[in-house]
Amino acid sequence: METMLSALLEFQLSQLIMIIVGIVLIWLAISKKYEPALLLPIGFGTILANIPQSAAIGEHGPLTVLFKAGIDTELFPLLIFIAIGAMIDFTPLLKNPFMLLFGAAAQLGIFVTILMAAAWGFDIKEAASIGIIGAADGPTSIYVANRFAPNLLGPISVAAYSYMALVPIIQPPVIRALTTQKERKIRMDYHSGDVTKTVKILFPIAITIVAGIFVPASLALIGFLMFGNLLRECGVLDSLSKSAQNELGNIVTILLGITIASKMQGEYFLRPQTLFILVLGLVAFIFDTAGGVMFAKFLNLVRKEKVNPMIGACGISAFPMSARVIHQMGQKEDPFNFLLMPAVSVNVGGQISSVIAGGIILSLLA
Repeated sequence: METMLSALLEFQLSQLIMIIVGIVLIWLAISKKYEPALLLPIGFGTILANIPQSAAIGEHGPLTVLFKAGIDTELFPLLIFIAIGAMIDFTPLLKNPFMLLFGAAAQLGIFVTILMAAAWGFDIKEAASIGIIGAADGPTSIYVANRFAPNLLGPISVAAYSYMALVPIIQPPVIRALTTQKERKIRMDYHSGDVTKTVKILFPIAITIVAGIFVPASLALIGFLMFGNLLRECGVLDSLSKSAQNELGNIVTILLGITIASKMQGEYFLRPQTLFILVLGLVAFIFDTAGGVMFAKFLNLVRKEKVNPMIGACGISAFPMSARVIHQMGQKEDPFNFLLMPAVSVNVGGQISSVIAGGIILSLLA
């Protein structure tokens, strides 16, 4: 009885607000289906972390133990990359490698946001951690933030996954503002040739070697991603590939989400910095979208075979949401315009580009 009374007396307004935030995240996950696999564990973990005298946090609390074992060691984000790699089919990109360029162009938001965050008063490592939200890749954001700005891990994680879920709302108005109706109606041919099994096997190996040589700091990120893809494509480890896609991905996603919530305590989260991070995260997504679209428009000045500028927006790593958004926008402009496969090609290229961009940030600031 005394323990319950003392816990009630210790309740602070910041803790109550964060419990409400946790409930809102759970509501968004269930009712709106916004990244439910991450936002629901983060929301529930936020409740656990903000109840006074909570046994879930503290030196020996399970959330703290999991954080030290899985986030401090960077293990959880890397295991997630194995699962993501096993889920992704790079065939559309291999049929048209040219699409990889759009993934590079769509990382513009990362570097614009870093400059804005630095101008806003964040130190350069914190600014880099905020900017990587623009990768539209939750595990990469967590990996970089934990390395350079663990004090900002909570708001960065929430911003990264929230904006990924809001891609269907964020991207269309930006695309429409930068393109004409004529441009949005451009039809694209899909390269339908087969990709041999040998090429599919060699691709993750080659990407790992090349990325490792030129951007060594990206090797853990890109290596685990490509290892997962090799499990998928090798043809002799189907059970491991399926386990990576399902059991491994599901278990680590749950642990990652609820563990991040240990950094969602009111005293750390309810600061002006959090609002700035949310604003800058939105800026990153907008500039990512704009960068891809403007790059496509630039290419159309010199290419005989025009590309639909909308597919440039798929260069972010929000796979496959962004590709679906672009395909649907194309269908609204012209019901016979099928942009799904070119959009998917760019989208999977964006997955690779975002990881390499994270590695470049790590290299520059290590």
